[in-house]
Amino acid sequence: MDNAYVTTPFGRRAMSLGMLASQQLAETIEPGITRNKWKLFRAICEARPALGVTDRALTVLDALLTFYPSDEISEERGLIVFPSNAQLSIRARGMTAATLRRHLAVLVDAGLILRKDSANGKRYARRGRAGEVEEAFGFSLAPLLARATEIEALAAQAIADREHLRITRERLTICRRDIAKLIAAAVDEGVRGEWEQISLMFRAMIERLTRAPVIEHLVSALDEMSLLREEIVNQLETNTKTQEMNSNESQIDRHIQNSNPESTYELEPGFETKQGAKSADRIGRPSEPIAEGNEISNSAGDAGAGEGRTKRTKGPVGEGGALKSFPLGLVLQACPEISEYGPAGQIGNWRDLMVAAVVVRSMLGVSPSAYEAACVAMGPENAATVMACILERGGHINSAGGYLRDLTRRTANGEFAIGPMLMSLVRANSSVGRSVC
Repeated sequence: MDNAYVTTPFGRRAMSLGMLASQQLAETIEPGITRNKWKLFRAICEARPALGVTDRALTVLDALLTFYPSDEISEERGLIVFPSNAQLSIRARGMTAATLRRHLAVLVDAGLILRKDSANGKRYARRGRAGEVEEAFGFSLAPLLARATEIEALAAQAIADREHLRITRERLTICRRDIAKLIAAAVDEGVRGEWEQISLMFRAMIERLTRAPVIEHLVSALDEMSLLREEIVNQLETNTKTQEMNSNESQIDRHIQNSNPESTYELEPGFETKQGAKSADRIGRPSEPIAEGNEISNSAGDAGAGEGRTKRTKGPVGEGGALKSFPLGLVLQACPEISEYGPAGQIGNWRDLMVAAVVVRSMLGVSPSAYEAACVAMGPENAATVMACILERGGHINSAGGYLRDLTRRTANGEFAIGPMLMSLVRANSSVGRSVC
């Protein structure tokens, strides 16, 4: 084999342990292994930072490879190239002799080529009678063949890292654009929130990025900005849901009598009578006083039948009969947990309660269609009251949506009253309060 022995450099160049290690590695070439020299050279270019070589040194290596007689590097064809300095300089784009020597030393130190110097330092080949090369002195390409698998792995890793860097940069750019435009939209639309503080936080994240950040810094910045974008989107979605809820309330108000949330009637302490004797029997208080402002009239048909049915001119009317609207204070006494979901963490009127009910509906997984059906059947105030009760008894209800639909069906059939549910919760909260005291 051409590289089956240790050789030391000619002249004043010193031998090093690194050169010895490279020569030993060159002896470990697997039998029959071959590589296309230009594909291998491309892999070396990709892995250049990991191999510790410069672009000018790769220019010299490119020139050396042109002197190899075949495109396939193999041990059978020989691994020594022996160009003169003049020819090597021409193929290295006119590089000077001093520069050539410097970059050849870089290739040797990187373990990509080996020197096989003759006795006088000249590069040449000794041929036999048949013209075949018996012995050559110059530069050995054996390390390229011995390290081919390692070089290809380094190249693949370099390509993957570069792609990861590109994708991370793209995602960071998109995230920065999203945050900037979402903040601008929130400010233009007058959405409530600490947008000035969020803008300062966003600007601080951008200022921490350097002009040429490494992948670790980019990944960290992307994680921070992604969390900020998610927070901004959540705030905007909450605002959008609130607006949609207010729009839905306005639509329901056109079909239900006297659903004005600010009316003094809704805050009266008295209870309404329900439509029909069956409803009065369910409440169990047929002689309960009627709230002020409620007008009662007997229809002619009811009078003829002797039933004396009552008809409310105020309060929500459902498809299967009206439910009583209870005072807001009683509802909050029975269901104190609902206050935490109101605007600014408190409930001051029926509109605040209905806003909180929409938030709770989404939190408990109740579908919009189920809640809208409850509003139609019970009235928006009573539907919000039922949602407050479901929240208060959340630990005892497996499916809030199914429970609400069942109550809606029972309301339409005249089989449900809110009063007993509220009174039970009032007693439960009162007993808890006494036990704590």
